[in-house]
Formats: sequence, C-alpha cells, structure tokens
Amino acid sequence: MKLLSQRAAARQREGYSFCTCTEALRDGGPETKASALVMGLGNIAHKQVVKGLLFLAVEVIYLVFMVRSGLHNLSMLPSLGSVAQEEVWNEELQVYLYTQGDQSILILLYGVATVLITLIMFWIWRGTLKSAYHAEWCDKNGKHINTFVEDLKGLLDENLYRLLMTPPMFFIGALTILPLIFMICMAFTNYSKIDNHLVLFDWVGLKNFATLFDGSSVLGSTFWSVLGWTLVWAFFATFTNYFFGMILAILINRKGTRAKGFWRFCFVISCAVPMFVSLLIMRTMLQPEGAVNVLLRNLGLIASDASLPFFTNTMWARVTVIVINIWVGVPYTLLQLTGVLQNIPADLYEAADVDGATQVQQFFKITLPYMFYVTTPYLIATFTGNVNNFNVIYLLSGGDPVTNLASTAGDTDLLVTWLYKLTIDKQYYNIGAVVGILTFVILAIGSLLTYRNSKSYKEEGGF
Repeated sequence: MKLLSQRAAARQREGYSFCTCTEALRDGGPETKASALVMGLGNIAHKQVVKGLLFLAVEVIYLVFMVRSGLHNLSMLPSLGSVAQEEVWNEELQVYLYTQGDQSILILLYGVATVLITLIMFWIWRGTLKSAYHAEWCDKNGKHINTFVEDLKGLLDENLYRLLMTPPMFFIGALTILPLIFMICMAFTNYSKIDNHLVLFDWVGLKNFATLFDGSSVLGSTFWSVLGWTLVWAFFATFTNYFFGMILAILINRKGTRAKGFWRFCFVISCAVPMFVSLLIMRTMLQPEGAVNVLLRNLGLIASDASLPFFTNTMWARVTVIVINIWVGVPYTLLQLTGVLQNIPADLYEAADVDGATQVQQFFKITLPYMFYVTTPYLIATFTGNVNNFNVIYLLSGGDPVTNLASTAGDTDLLVTWLYKLTIDKQYYNIGAVVGILTFVILAIGSLLTYRNSKSYKEEGGF
C-alpha cells in the first residue's frame, strides 16, 4: 500500500492527472470517495456544477429505472416466468376471456437489456469517479479546472474520438451486442415448438448442445451430415473460384495477350447482373422441364421422357451448385487477383529469366507463393463467407433434394440454410441458436489458427 501511494505521489509531482478507480478511492478526498455513492458530488465540490449535475441525473435515471422495472426484470430472469395464459368464461358477456400470463421471450429480452444497462452504468460510474479525482487533483495542485463549455469544446479537439465513437457504439450495442447475447441465451432454453414451449419456456442448460452432438438422434445425425457437407462445399467453392480466377487473370495479364480490357470486360460483365437474378434463372433452366433438359431432348442427347437430375439426385445437386458458384464467383476473383498480379515485382521474373527458369517454374516459385502470401486473409474471409453462403444454396437448390423425410434438412443444405429452416419453418429456436453458436465457434477458431500459422502473419512485410 505504501509503495502504491508513493507511486501516486510521484505521478502527481510529475503532473500526472489520470488515475484508476482504485487510486481514486484510496487517495482521493472525502468528496471524491462520496462520488462513489452520489455521482457528480466531487465535480460539484470543485466548481464543475453542470458536469456534476449531469452525472447525478444519470444516476437518478438509472435508479428510477431499476426501481420501476429493472429489479423486476432481473428477478424474473432466473425463472423466465411461471404464469400461463388462461381461458376464463365470462358469464356476463357470455364469451371466453384470456388472462394475460408471462411471456418468457420478453422476460429474457428485458432481463438481458437490464444487465447490459447495468454494465454501461458501471462504466459511467468509473468515469465519474476518475473525473472527480481529476478535478480534486487539479484544485489541490493549482491547475486549471475545465468548465462545462470548455469540456464541450474539447469534444471537437482532443476528445473528438469520443464524440465520433459514441453514436456508433450505441447502435452497435443496441442492434448487434444485445441481439447476439439474447440469441446465445436462447440456446440454453427449451424455446421451441416442441411441447408448445413458445410462450413459456425454461432454462435447460447444455441439453440442446447434447442433443445436437448426439449422433443417434435425428437432429444430431442431421447436424453432422450438414456440417460435413458445409465444409466440403466451402472448400470447393473457395478454391475452385480462386484457382480458376487465378488462371484467367494470368492468361489475360500475360504479355502476349491482346485486348486485355476486352477480355476482362467479357468475364466481368456478369457482375452487372444481380447475383440472385442469375441464380433464379439458372434454377428455372435446370428444372426437369426447364430449358436445359428440353434442349437436350430436342437434340436427342437424352430420351424424350428423361431429365437430368440436377436437383433431384444428391451427387448431381451438389456438383451443380459448386459449378454454378464457379460461374457467378470467378469474375469477382478475377478482379481481386488481377490487382495482385500487377503488383508482383517485375525484377523477380527478370532474375528468373536470367537464371533460365521456365514459365512453370516461375509460376510455382514466384507467382503462386506471392499470391498465397498476399491473399491468405482474402482466402480465409472467402472460406468463411462460403460457409455462410445463404444465397447460392437457398436460391439455387433450396437445400434439395430431401432424401430423408425424418430430417429437417436437405442434402445440399448448409448450416446457415438449415438454421433458417429450423427457426422459420420448424420454430426450433433453441436448436437454431445452438447451430448459430457452433458455426461461429468453428469459423472463429479455424480462421484464427489458419491465419496465425500463415506466412502472411508470421512474415508480415517480409516477402
């Protein structure tokens, strides 16, 4: 304790005016310590009246909120409600009336929101305590104490980052963090259509995770099957686009190719058409009675009563979605890799020519390593995007074919499309939340480990 006090004294002698909450409570005066209970009191005592009153107003608003609803929200959070809606016959009106019961979904939402508000309030409390100690330090050391107007002007100067970051952080908290925590909490409940747990539901701990990992159950076997296909799809969708795009970029970018702009235009023009339009057109064309099958019949390449099973056979459907994804994805990869190719130092190729290296050797020793080095983050992001590639699968195949009627997923469903069906079609919200959490965990761990073990991370700037 003595050593800590000496450090604080040394900081003050050097003009150090910032501190931690522990130092404020330990070394601050009575007015600063009282600010831990009455926010803004220390600022008011040191002539920052407006600032102190604003801090006090925030505390009063929070206390009123907690008394009126916050404490009730927190008290209901462990049980998620117990009073069910009831149907009561009214003799006077000769009709059934419904009594309002508890709604677990609102209890959970309000409870999570109250916890977040409390955490934000704790962060504000820390700020007010340090502000009170700072005002006290300035007063004792004869330093200038900012007025409220000067603090406002500071938001346009040294504290500009606070002014610019506060609105985005508010919306991130309300529209991203709150729904995310709410969804995570839902994974530990029995909120689903099963046993009519849509109005009142309870905490079930890790039961939903155990159900999904149980390969002997319908949901468990479906999860492992969908996960396997999702990883296979993401691998082929990522690397087929990457290598075909690379080959096109190299062929167009080579010195002997004429009209480079024209060839790039021919491949990139498909980007002008919205992807969902292209996918819906292809889906229509590949139906059993679509344009492709009709044309093949007219040419006599297939029997008059036959159709190629683009979306009715599992293997055909999976190959079809991968091939069509190449068609819609290669132009974007071509644009990405053309810029990378044009930035490879020309002296590397000149030195290779002097050494007598062939074109193939230059590709594997210079071009490919450089491309991988630069585009590793892009590949990781693309793989992640393909794991969650809802549009291609849902708009093209819809997850079909469905070969197991007991399953809730088709043979081309990814985790993200299966999650959509679980929540929208089947109303298994708890299982859908578990699938969302597991998808995030798998992608986060995989992306982190892959990037940290890549040369892009280990040898940054060293190529």
